[in-house]
Amino acid sequence: MNNSEAILLLADGSTYNGQSIGVNGISVGEVVFNTSMTGYQEIITDPSYDSQIVTFTNPHIGNTGINFDDLESSKSHVSGIIIRDKEILANNWRKQDSLGNFLKNQKIIAISGIDTRKLTKNLRKNGSQNGCIMSGKIDLQKAKESLAKFNGLKGMDLAIKVTTNEPYEWTEGRKNIYGSNKATKLKKYFHVIAYDFGIKHNILRILNDFGCKLTVVPANYSAEKVLDMKPDGIFLSNGPGDPQACDYAIKNIKLFLDKKIPMFGICLGFQLLALASGATTTKMKFGHHGANHPVMNVDTKKVFITSQNHGFMVDQETLPSTLSTTHISLFDKSLQGFAIKDKYSFGFQGHPEASPGPEDINNIFANFIINMEEIKNVKR
Repeated sequence: MNNSEAILLLADGSTYNGQSIGVNGISVGEVVFNTSMTGYQEIITDPSYDSQIVTFTNPHIGNTGINFDDLESSKSHVSGIIIRDKEILANNWRKQDSLGNFLKNQKIIAISGIDTRKLTKNLRKNGSQNGCIMSGKIDLQKAKESLAKFNGLKGMDLAIKVTTNEPYEWTEGRKNIYGSNKATKLKKYFHVIAYDFGIKHNILRILNDFGCKLTVVPANYSAEKVLDMKPDGIFLSNGPGDPQACDYAIKNIKLFLDKKIPMFGICLGFQLLALASGATTTKMKFGHHGANHPVMNVDTKKVFITSQNHGFMVDQETLPSTLSTTHISLFDKSLQGFAIKDKYSFGFQGHPEASPGPEDINNIFANFIINMEEIKNVKR
């Protein structure tokens, strides 16, 4: 384990001293806090966290180690992590590595030994702020200079940074970690094109298990090429950055809406679908990052506990009449879901695919299947 000194510098000038638990160096990003009690390795490898430094409010980070089956992408994407206590001992029957080794292998700059409660209170009161982690040889002036060069996430197109370079097929389903059942080969009824704006593997696993033949394409992949593939539906993935900066995606989605191809958007995809429909998005004060967020279906009044990870939101007041609200957050009444009348398309702001996390709302994937089936029946 690295015992070097480390320091966290925030844009408000406050500093937090601790110890390095990753590699030595310097990294900048937007500092956010995540309240999840589990899933640290999934968070670290979630492309939606690109250019963000994640503060884990749970003090027991690293105590179950790392396994390579539950990663949400092929590499880490966070700019850094902040934890209270470095791991002393990690135990888990699926453990393949320690958090410390994983951070080093992924070249992540990370800090432990700071008062994460104090830091979270700062972020909660003043909002997410730009920050810098420096580890190894500390040079506060250099940290200040690096921080000054980072302009924040507003206006940044990060989807194009994290997306795949080439289209590819996805055939993997959800794993049975107990190994008691053999994998079932499902008949693929629907061909779904998944736009990768920073897609998580578990989304693809669930869509596969719902009987979708999946082709994943880059964030800026031509709409005309997608139409030539004659998809039954189009999935718009999660991802990092400012949705308004993804003008290429908004243009493509408008074309798909005109063609009435069923679409389902999660997180950034939800926001892009809203922008293409005429709504607007805004930057949130400190965002939603956690696994215990209550969301209500506005029609049934049923409440779901959900996993969330977003720093931008769709302004519900700007929704055009063609969009109907389906879900709202009970934390702050922000928009969590909408459906587009007569377009067989809808979106959800949270993460119904979260693993680990609540599974209350993962049946929302079934709505996508229903929409594709209805379109197929219409065309018959």
